[in-house]
Amino acid sequence: MHIHILGICGTFMGGLAALARELGHTVTGCDTGVYPPMSDQLRALGIELMEGYGAEQLALAPDMFVVGNVVSRARRPDGTARYPLMEAILDAGAPYTSGPQWLSDHVLQGRHVLAVAGTHGKTTTTAMLAWILEQAGLAPGFLIGGVPMNFDRSARLGGMPPATPDGCARKPLFVIEADEYDTAFFDKRSKFVHYRPRTVILNNLEFDHADIFDDLAAIERQFRHLVRIVPGAGPNGSGRIIVNGLEESLARVMAAGCWSELRSFGAAVSDYTALGEPDRFQVLRHGEVVASVAWSLSGTHNQLNALAAIAAAEHVGVAPADAAQALAQFGNVRRRMELRASIALAGAPAGAAPVQLYDDFAHHPTAIRTTVDGLRHKVGDSVRILAVFEPRTNTMKLGAMKAQLPWSLDAVDLAFCHSGGLGWDAADALAPLGDKAIVAPDIDTLVAQVLAQVRPGDQILCMSNGGFGGIHQKLIDALGAPRVAAVSRPVAAVA
Repeated sequence: MHIHILGICGTFMGGLAALARELGHTVTGCDTGVYPPMSDQLRALGIELMEGYGAEQLALAPDMFVVGNVVSRARRPDGTARYPLMEAILDAGAPYTSGPQWLSDHVLQGRHVLAVAGTHGKTTTTAMLAWILEQAGLAPGFLIGGVPMNFDRSARLGGMPPATPDGCARKPLFVIEADEYDTAFFDKRSKFVHYRPRTVILNNLEFDHADIFDDLAAIERQFRHLVRIVPGAGPNGSGRIIVNGLEESLARVMAAGCWSELRSFGAAVSDYTALGEPDRFQVLRHGEVVASVAWSLSGTHNQLNALAAIAAAEHVGVAPADAAQALAQFGNVRRRMELRASIALAGAPAGAAPVQLYDDFAHHPTAIRTTVDGLRHKVGDSVRILAVFEPRTNTMKLGAMKAQLPWSLDAVDLAFCHSGGLGWDAADALAPLGDKAIVAPDIDTLVAQVLAQVRPGDQILCMSNGGFGGIHQKLIDALGAPRVAAVSRPVAAVA
């Protein structure tokens, strides 16, 4: 089968492309503004990437066009289509489907699907769970919205797990990051309803995606749809839902109906709780210590992510103690507090502390605050943190959460904001930060502003869910002779 993927460099569609290649299919795809790490991964797989959505790509005549949710029927001011290829597909009556539907039809059938849903932490928790199952010898397949350090790829089919201790055959396992964003312009359901999971993690839930959801209640409705399709509990059922006991929004979702085995984590009265600091803690199940985790990650959010992953792994037969042992070797995910470089600042005195430059995917105000807090906890109050960020998501471009940005950044010493492409005044939104906030309309100006303020020992934290105009390398080149870290060291991760 030849499939041509529209929007191939998105994290989900790029992972789908890798799975299709592993199945032996011919894969081509198109996108605009491609950026690593996904573009690197796709080219390494021998997938031909085409720039833009030109109608001439119809001549490829694939067996199926797989349409990403970036594609729409939108028109430019002059009336021409933003996605001419989609218009050509519709006009020709060519076959097309969505990414989640193709995945369901060609990959997930016959598998025990473990899905990780929530506003934050999906990528990190999915990577944790996949690694736990891998270390347990269960050979899981996975599709993760990032590149996990332990696997160095975002997707794979996986293998056949060994039989259970009593000799029963297991279904192959597949771990997937379950996104609530809509499926495609022709299918407005959330992606995760296509996955038909047997094990589900509901990590957290707050308002996001203001471009497609009117309010939090609309998102909760989609989560209720997910809950409804999980198999039941009891002798004739095998579904489990693992829910964050600290989230009022998730409590409302579950109150609307739950037919599966329910396990909770996080709250004092939850089934799974933690005792100790986030980087070294005991795991309690119903008040009894069942495991101890000692690892390189920090932050309460990562502690909660770990509890969720441990509870999900236990559903497929992995003891909590074995899961905790696997987490000790968990290497996090690229672009989740990834240390990109340790830089000897040009002109600094001999022996001066280097500047550390981190790359993180944080883009929602809550994720930004959590990431900043994790770094602050690591470096202490005496070290300066310089946050460099761009409000790039559709939600942030609309300004739906601009009022939360000062709150999300109040623990940094300086906040540098790229304001290009925004429909609102970033300087005005960040005014509560006073002199700590610096705004620039383009990347080169932003780099120059950072250079004017940086000191030896500063921690520069770049946050964006896109390529950020290559700002990481521009800063590395400009700041001085870099000593790029041989191994990226995770500090605190948010999906």
